[in-house]
Amino acid sequence: MAKVNENYAKLPGSYLFTEIAHRTARYMEEHPDAKMIKMGIGDVTRPLVPAVLEAMHDAVNDMSTSENFHGYGPEQGYDFLRNAIVENDFAARGVDIAADEIFVSDGAKSDCGNIGDLFDVDNVVAVCDPVYPVYVDTNAMAGRAGDYDEAAQNWTNIVYMPTTAENGFCPALPERDADIIYLCSPSNPTGTVLNFDQLKVWVDYANEHDAIILFDAAYERFITEENVPHSIFEVPGAKTCAIEFRSFSKTAGFTGARCGYTVVPKDLVRDGQSLNAMWNRRQTTKFNGASYIIQRGAAAIYTPEGKQQIEDTLDYYRANARVIKEGLEAAGFTVFGAVNSPYVWCKTPEGMGSWEFFDLLLTKANIITTPGAGFGPSGEGYIRLTAFGDAEATKEAMQRIAQLEL
Repeated sequence: MAKVNENYAKLPGSYLFTEIAHRTARYMEEHPDAKMIKMGIGDVTRPLVPAVLEAMHDAVNDMSTSENFHGYGPEQGYDFLRNAIVENDFAARGVDIAADEIFVSDGAKSDCGNIGDLFDVDNVVAVCDPVYPVYVDTNAMAGRAGDYDEAAQNWTNIVYMPTTAENGFCPALPERDADIIYLCSPSNPTGTVLNFDQLKVWVDYANEHDAIILFDAAYERFITEENVPHSIFEVPGAKTCAIEFRSFSKTAGFTGARCGYTVVPKDLVRDGQSLNAMWNRRQTTKFNGASYIIQRGAAAIYTPEGKQQIEDTLDYYRANARVIKEGLEAAGFTVFGAVNSPYVWCKTPEGMGSWEFFDLLLTKANIITTPGAGFGPSGEGYIRLTAFGDAEATKEAMQRIAQLEL
């Protein structure tokens, strides 16, 4: 008889955003005329920019002729995209990353989950709390998380590093040695950032303990403040201890098109093995590469026209974030994030839990948010709102919240 991976049976309930979808669907079935405003899942709403669409159309035309047709491409990504990434995302910031350290994929979420293939099950994993659920759930599926403690709402073998208002959203170094450390800046879900000095503490810790930092930089294009690194490789020493994940989803609206990349430095070696070579072996074995058409579209964001067009889109979302932050503050709420991020982290009314406030906003204001408790124990007492919606709908949502009697 075939045996299944029993770690899946340990996972509590459904995936966070699946539960949100179920609750929303039930409410809408009962109230079909409700005008819902979606501020929950971080999905973009602005269309792909003209430069990207033109490049994709040209790529489709390439596929129509024998001379320009593309079948299987390089699993690591086409050189035209990898070289554009090197020049624009790294060299332009004074960071020395080589093209063969970049691996193009179908998105950062996939890579964040799949990177665990490189690591033994006995590694100790540390995550910020609150945390993007994919980091925790994929390690639970692999057997690194231990057992789920319903009472404590956490996993027994995961090191949770509280990242809260009380410590300025900068986690302290773990008391227990960690082998794999997940960091995300700008943070999903809190929308806060780690500055250069704060990141250097982690780089030094990882090098001292032979740990590896898995750095999620999916939202780096939203950074507006100085002294906030867009890449962990801006910090000296990071190339010997870090892997970085990047996404075109929030940068250029590719949530439906699917494209991202992971940077694995050749200087990153553990147990005598190159992590770059290991990831290359993993990708060439399990992945056939991102679509040629999609990669042509991604490369177009680095053209002069593409850069300006996606910056206009990013400004649209940044303006929404300001509207949310200012609207919630005017209504008397305590909020964080928004300045360098499309996410706003809002404290719930006194004595009200995350899911309770989620349900209240859903039923009384017809606004869909994300309960902070779904991101880990330290997320309780907060909700997350996203700036990826329509500008007018965002303003209306703030008006609805201002009119609530809490």
